[in-house]
Amino acid sequence: MLSSRSLKSLILYSLAGASALVIAGCDRQSGQEAQPQASQDAAQPKASPAKADDKLDRSHKGEPMPVVSLVDNTGESLELSSFKGKPLLINLWATWCAPCIAEMPTLNALIDREQELGVTILPISQDTGQADKVVEILRRRELEQIQPWIDEQGDLGFQYGGNLPVTVLFDRQGKEVWRYTGGNDWTSPEALKLIAEAK
Repeated sequence: MLSSRSLKSLILYSLAGASALVIAGCDRQSGQEAQPQASQDAAQPKASPAKADDKLDRSHKGEPMPVVSLVDNTGESLELSSFKGKPLLINLWATWCAPCIAEMPTLNALIDREQELGVTILPISQDTGQADKVVEILRRRELEQIQPWIDEQGDLGFQYGGNLPVTVLFDRQGKEVWRYTGGNDWTSPEALKLIAEAK
């Protein structure tokens, strides 16, 4: 039978271990090398279609597109509002986010089909102040269709909940249709059906 002192020590030890696990699991803000496996040359995991009910959020339907300026590695800027008048799918990603990197080839493939789909595809990096790293990972992974647009202030990531990846569909009027949190195969029939809702 455990003494009162031993029991207290056991409880404190268990709580400390649980706290360490929680802290270790959330490295969103812990620095640029938080998840180096995402930007290494190791074999890339494949994105797979997820259950839409688990990750799809329609509760913000009708909310206006945020007003935000993006920049690329050359210093050129792009206003998100310039896309009003046509459906737009934005995808927030980062070089340190493994699920983001896994789904990037499917977004790259969608950009080739923009005219057919009638939707502009715009991946937006949340790697603030790291344009060179964004350019490098796009080049190394041969994601030629994806431009290195960066949300320098990280406003979009926080506005959409701080979790990555997150994908948001806007209609022609610049109103939100749905948002999807987590990785996905955006070329799957289920995903294409969701994207078609912007028309």
